Amino acid sequence: MTKSVHTLTSPLIGTVVRICVTVGQEVSADDEVAVLESMKMEHPLVAGVDGTISAIHVDAGDTVAHAQVLLSIAPGTVDATTPRVVAITESTERADLARYNVRRSFTTDASRPQAVERRSKKGQRTARVNIADLVDDGSFIEYGSFAVAAQRQRRELQDLIENTPADGLVGGLATINADEFGEDAARCAVVSYDYTVLAGTQGFLNHRKKDRLFTIAHDLQLPVVLFAEGGGGRPGDTDSPGVAGLDTMAFALFAQLSGLSPTIGIASGYCFAGNAALLGCCDVIIATENTNIGMAGPAMIEGGGLGKVLPTDIGTIEVQTKNGVVDVRVADEQEAVAVAKKYLSYFQGSTTSFRRHRDEEMRPLIPEQRTRVYDVRAVINTLADIDSVLELRSTFGIGILTALIRIEGKPMGVIANNPAHLGGAIDADAADKAARFMQLCDAYDVPLLSLCDTPGFMVGPAAEESAQVRHFSRMFVTAASTTIPWITVVLRKGYGLGAQAMAGGSFHAKIATLSWPTGEFGGMGLEGAVRLGFRKELEAIVDPRERQALEDKLIASAYERGDALNMASHVEIDDVIDPSDTRLRILGILRSCPTPPRRVGKKRPMIDTW
Repeated sequence: MTKSVHTLTSPLIGTVVRICVTVGQEVSADDEVAVLESMKMEHPLVAGVDGTISAIHVDAGDTVAHAQVLLSIAPGTVDATTPRVVAITESTERADLARYNVRRSFTTDASRPQAVERRSKKGQRTARVNIADLVDDGSFIEYGSFAVAAQRQRRELQDLIENTPADGLVGGLATINADEFGEDAARCAVVSYDYTVLAGTQGFLNHRKKDRLFTIAHDLQLPVVLFAEGGGGRPGDTDSPGVAGLDTMAFALFAQLSGLSPTIGIASGYCFAGNAALLGCCDVIIATENTNIGMAGPAMIEGGGLGKVLPTDIGTIEVQTKNGVVDVRVADEQEAVAVAKKYLSYFQGSTTSFRRHRDEEMRPLIPEQRTRVYDVRAVINTLADIDSVLELRSTFGIGILTALIRIEGKPMGVIANNPAHLGGAIDADAADKAARFMQLCDAYDVPLLSLCDTPGFMVGPAAEESAQVRHFSRMFVTAASTTIPWITVVLRKGYGLGAQAMAGGSFHAKIATLSWPTGEFGGMGLEGAVRLGFRKELEAIVDPRERQALEDKLIASAYERGDALNMASHVEIDDVIDPSDTRLRILGILRSCPTPPRRVGKKRPMIDTW
């Protein structure tokens, strides 16, 4: 019985590019027998059955309709020894992939050993090494790696490929601390200037790359880590349109991230002009010992007619830590990366991995003698989980300490008066420091613990020269705008407006105000209150010893009245607690507060850069 002829029809409208067989040729079902072209794309056709080509109905170059018959095949058994039709296949070494691999090689540190060696001699690391150390293994997804400096009008392309990889900016998406906090909490964006490329200057294309990454970070609400080393704007780009480039969006886009997600700036080496402007927008600035930060480098200073200066004379680490620009001073980039990971962790959630001090260690930290000074850092370190304290701006506004800590794995912010400076009195710098830290904690829903030991705000004619009326009031208006759980623990002194500011505006303004038994309270310093309130009585006594005896008696009575237990008996504070119960009380209060869901958008419009 004769088998029916199999016809191969066109699956589309197109043109016959090639007929791969001849009449009488044996084919297998999967042999390529013809190639059609439609809309600039080639479509190979296979026989579909084993058999022999009995007729070819079209020629190469013919235009065919959908379902038009192209070939006829007589089905049958194919001799296994018959040479098969060989389809056109890709070469084992594709030209496009080879071209890609060559170009990709120029985006790695391995292609620039001399530049890497120069960094090593300066005791610094490359941008890619810093990023690899910061992010979780294998998580970095780079954006714009094939960019080169916009200087094609003055330099050969191969020169740009070899010497200006990524246009001096390495950036992308990654995760940090995912093993501890999970991938959802660990997602972030990372941007690093590459000082080995044109001194880390801001070029036309690396501005476009920043714009892209900052927009993605905003849309996905991602934290951003910025390695900011570099010399600012780059005048040598020739391919960019326009005149001054003042329409670049990078600064506006990065500033919009303030208060949306944590932003961390890392400076090492020279960081001038535009690089410093981005650094200054960050929530926190971490800087190495060799850092110089300034809004202008030597060339701009000289160009402004202000003389010649060395880059090492501008904004040294000593200057920028004392004045509060730098939050955390570190030895080198390795430590900077470790601190950045630790800082970011406080905003990623709680951890079950912690070690803590014994509760009883809290009791002897405040001397029984009320006029004896003590180290409030010891209080913070003992209360917090071991190795969980990260102090910010430690050498600026030293009358108040600000730190991020954990208590049994839960992140918290701390503001604490420093009795070793002005007896704990709050001056203008300390008020600014505390107010900004309040904003930082509130923006990202980190509970705040206030450790109060203050005689009040600093007073006197010299103090008023610092505009402290305005600076002090920042603490009140900022505290009033916060919605985070705020717990105040009075360690010793709770006097006047300063104590109210430490408690968020009032001892009843926030979720809880507690005191240790060492607490003492008054509308102002008790000695001063007695001398003012009883001036007439005291002046009426002629005998100095009799006058002093009355003053001592009145002061002793005032201290008895201002004792923590008496304050609690009048419900002006919420409770007096054993210092060893402090941790337990804090955790109990936090458990009573609802945990806010991850916020979509901003809670606060921004966090002050100062």
